[in-house]
Amino acid sequence: MTEVDIKEVVRERYAEIARNVQRPGSSCCYDGEAGSCGISADLYAENETGALPEQAVLASLGCGNPTALAELREGETVLDLGSGGGIDVLLSGRRVGPSGKAYGLDMTDDMLALARENQHKAGAENVEFLKGDIERIPLPDNSVDVIISNCVINLSADKDRVLREAFRVLRPGGRFAVSDVVTRGEIPEEVRRDVLLWAGCIAGALDENDYRMKLAAAGFEAIGVEPTRIYDIEDAREFLTGKGVDVDAIAPVVNGKFMSAFVRAKKPALASQAKAGASCAPTCCGG
Repeated sequence: MTEVDIKEVVRERYAEIARNVQRPGSSCCYDGEAGSCGISADLYAENETGALPEQAVLASLGCGNPTALAELREGETVLDLGSGGGIDVLLSGRRVGPSGKAYGLDMTDDMLALARENQHKAGAENVEFLKGDIERIPLPDNSVDVIISNCVINLSADKDRVLREAFRVLRPGGRFAVSDVVTRGEIPEEVRRDVLLWAGCIAGALDENDYRMKLAAAGFEAIGVEPTRIYDIEDAREFLTGKGVDVDAIAPVVNGKFMSAFVRAKKPALASQAKAGASCAPTCCGG
């Protein structure tokens, strides 16, 4: 299973979801794939979603509410990694106000088209959707204040690069505030190797301690991983059904080992970065 295999399966899954959302008579779920069902249920308050286009809410596939987690402020610039139908970008745009900016980054043409349609319906003028990969963010260094993401980083086969890119585009003192699926304990190799389970936010989920270490390796500080929901055996069955695996055999093994979590970190301010550089010889800084 290669990075290209994973990316193409993920792209096709989310393209199909975007197309389903736009079909007449769409409901909140597409065979368990989309909308406010399962782990995506009840993540947003009614006063958040009430003013949004219906299709933005229907396409919500997250495992948390990163716009609330990030504590966005007026005038900030926000980037959503893997923005899908645009729900978190639109909410972010409202929170940062006319003097702020909210970017959404997605690799899937169908999702980008849906997001831009939702932007038009919402009349969101401080929002922009970009096409690209989260491993190669098409923004300059030190250009955003906050990075959010909602159950997307687990889908990447190169998470180290994603986190390095996030660090690069954040301004000094910038905040990393994402919702993601993480694991606790050993996960069967049969699950880890299954490309369809990568697309289902399962196989690629990082162990919570590995997440902390990768963030630190990218340069982040003030790192925290806060589980918000631990999935039981019935949740595991919901995840695994229809994914081409032996549900009865695997669900009990992964019971209690997958969870939604808020993942927080901060890019050091310039003063601390300069101090670290001044006290470290080239041989001890990886240079």
